[in-house]
Amino acid sequence: MKMNRFRRTVSAQITMVLLGLFFFPFLNGLSAKSLPLHTLKLPDGFSIEVYSDNVPNARSMILSGKGTLFVGTRRRGYVYALRDEDGDYIAEKVYTIAEGLNMPNGVAVKDGNLYVAEVNRVLRFDDIEKHLADPPEPVVIYDGYPSDSHHGWKFIRFGPDGRLYIQVGAPCNICDEENEVYGSITSLKPDGSDMKIYARGVRNSVGFDWHPVTGDLWFTDNGRDWLGDDLPPDELNRASEPGQHFGFPYCHGGEILDPEFGSGHDCADYEAPARKLAPHVAAIGMRFYTGKMFPKEYRNQIFIAEHGSWNRSVPLGYRIMFVELDGNDVTGYKIFAEGWLQKDKPWGRPVDVEALPDGSLLISDDHAGAIYRVSYSNR
Repeated sequence: MKMNRFRRTVSAQITMVLLGLFFFPFLNGLSAKSLPLHTLKLPDGFSIEVYSDNVPNARSMILSGKGTLFVGTRRRGYVYALRDEDGDYIAEKVYTIAEGLNMPNGVAVKDGNLYVAEVNRVLRFDDIEKHLADPPEPVVIYDGYPSDSHHGWKFIRFGPDGRLYIQVGAPCNICDEENEVYGSITSLKPDGSDMKIYARGVRNSVGFDWHPVTGDLWFTDNGRDWLGDDLPPDELNRASEPGQHFGFPYCHGGEILDPEFGSGHDCADYEAPARKLAPHVAAIGMRFYTGKMFPKEYRNQIFIAEHGSWNRSVPLGYRIMFVELDGNDVTGYKIFAEGWLQKDKPWGRPVDVEALPDGSLLISDDHAGAIYRVSYSNR
């Protein structure tokens, strides 16, 4: 069943209006220089500092082997490169690599080249770290993705197989599209050829990573809206092989048939989440922690950035969660860092996480326009 495109477009417009109404009071009221880090709570031994407070709309991150942190944006249309030249864990230099792009959320690096995903295409900036101050014109390696802006922003990462993985969100809150690329995770060769669909039934994943031991792909997925405050859950999923279907738009959270599209379907026919997350928290950026700074119980475990709800009567999310694994079984899901939400109003919204070589953890915040560094000391 295909959703009428006019209906889908109106739904997207209503969503954007509601988003604007919710967040407008907070967009201009906070100076990056006055970030209230004292409100943030972390486990004993952990501390958080500002790595950069000059990255407006900071979204997905990737660290190059030479220490350059590339950062995409969504609303702003910029791509940045940050450098900590003196090793004090503060990025003194922020370069603008590109501007005027169409929701360039996703960034990835391979063989010295920077890859940037817009809504419908993927760009490559060659030999980028030799040209941070004078970036080259990008090469378009693929332009075959849909141009819908609703869930059109992309997250990208290179997998262990050397292919570039790219999610394609559903162009709606809930719909059943004939084009199978919607609601999927795809992959390309580095030159943009050989596009394949790896996973289906994925409403909108804006974060994924591969288990450092098993090599399985784990990803977050945002649940649909308008089923109430507490339904459905967001999801953490594990894809153990190509071709698996994770339920959207028919089944949510492994057990909830959709009231509009679930008829005639059985949730048992789809992959259940590895963990049901809290509802409407907008779980997006995630990484397996492989560093050595944090205590050993954090190694090969998952950090998730929960960007925060936008239409829940009581806001939820706006935090970093820690997911504990025993093999492929999720044994824990608990708060690691919180405090960006104060009295039901956010001063910050975590988006992505990325580890530095010393084992500390970076967190991007598109609301405050900042990147934080979390470190640990047992002294």
